[in-house]
Amino acid sequence: MEPIIEVKGIGKRYDIRHGQGGYIALRDVLMNVMRRPFSFAKDKAKRVAGIKTREDFWALRDVSFNVEQGEIIGIIGRNGAGKSTLLKILTGITPPTTGEIKMRGRVASLLEIGTGFHPELTGRENIFLNGAILGMTKKEIADNFDSIVEFAEIEKFLDTPVKYYSSGMYVRLAFSVASHMEPDILLVDEVLAVGDAEFQKKCMGKMEEVTRKQGRTILFVSHNLSAVKRLCKKTVLIEKGQVKMFDETERVITRYLNSAEMSSMNEFPLEPGKKAQVTKVSIMNAAGQPATRMTVNEGFTIEMDYEISSPVKMTPSVIFYAEGDILLFSSESDTTASVGDFEPGKYKTSVKVPPNLLNVGMYYIDTRLHRPGVENFDMKQGINFEIIDAAENPQSIVYNGKHPGKLAVALKYKTAKTK
Repeated sequence: MEPIIEVKGIGKRYDIRHGQGGYIALRDVLMNVMRRPFSFAKDKAKRVAGIKTREDFWALRDVSFNVEQGEIIGIIGRNGAGKSTLLKILTGITPPTTGEIKMRGRVASLLEIGTGFHPELTGRENIFLNGAILGMTKKEIADNFDSIVEFAEIEKFLDTPVKYYSSGMYVRLAFSVASHMEPDILLVDEVLAVGDAEFQKKCMGKMEEVTRKQGRTILFVSHNLSAVKRLCKKTVLIEKGQVKMFDETERVITRYLNSAEMSSMNEFPLEPGKKAQVTKVSIMNAAGQPATRMTVNEGFTIEMDYEISSPVKMTPSVIFYAEGDILLFSSESDTTASVGDFEPGKYKTSVKVPPNLLNVGMYYIDTRLHRPGVENFDMKQGINFEIIDAAENPQSIVYNGKHPGKLAVALKYKTAKTK
């Protein structure tokens, strides 16, 4: 049987144009001409010819792999590696510069949840509108209508305009519509990074159901390595636009964590429209210095800076992972976490990790600003660090070479307003 997806030598090149920058006064231009007339003329000629303002950037280069029918294939890699570009090419949003793709079946995508929702229309009307935009027929939408509403849990608000929905309700309805499509191939990009924890579990179950019972093929892009490990038997690792590994998921995740470039300070730009968002995550060693490697018997601190644009009820959390599986939640569970009232401003939350808690190995953390069980305001994923051996290595009291699952460990949190 032929593969349902064949990707052969795909490459995508973009032309990057470099602007001149901001405003330059006429007197400065004249002075530059008078001081360096030949250099000015040479530079101007290059700009007119387009030599100095253009640069080739290959987002993907020579990407090849096959996918069999009924498989869920994970796609992982750092931000900017080319994962989303690959899905956009497979979806047909943008054409490849080189190579060819063969897709044997009907294709649908979940790249931007909620695209096509109209705020003035009710939930009922938006189900039909969004379904039509995603490629579903009116009969398909009508046949699945009750199931869509039940999955989204919005029965009481079905005839309310979606502009009055909370962000959690909006996300639930959008995913519910998209997940009830009936394509042969489904392309999914980071949709499980939204919604509360309980709804994310529900989404995971839905994706497993459509492959196991209905035989659909899924390509799943995510930074959530625990979700990738649960859903996917095989995974593609993309680095700098190229496939570095395509193998069993556990092997690929181990390779990814071992080769991932680690940074003790990770900064994130502000996105318009968000009530709360993380702006920086820092890992500080026992001496208070930025670090990505700590010894087993050395405590360290995770510092999370975030900004609130409007009053919100939420709790900040840091989640620890080891080799793609959830190791522990450093805050209380979703049902017991304390929720605080946050006014607009800048905040910093520090989480102290005691010595001898983690064994030698690669780890990574996710940060989350959320109202547990209700909605997620912001999440930053895949921040790596390493625990290394020490001269005197006492036995790790929690993670001793075995996978303990979710641990009942309460780490100390400290939150303060910085501005």
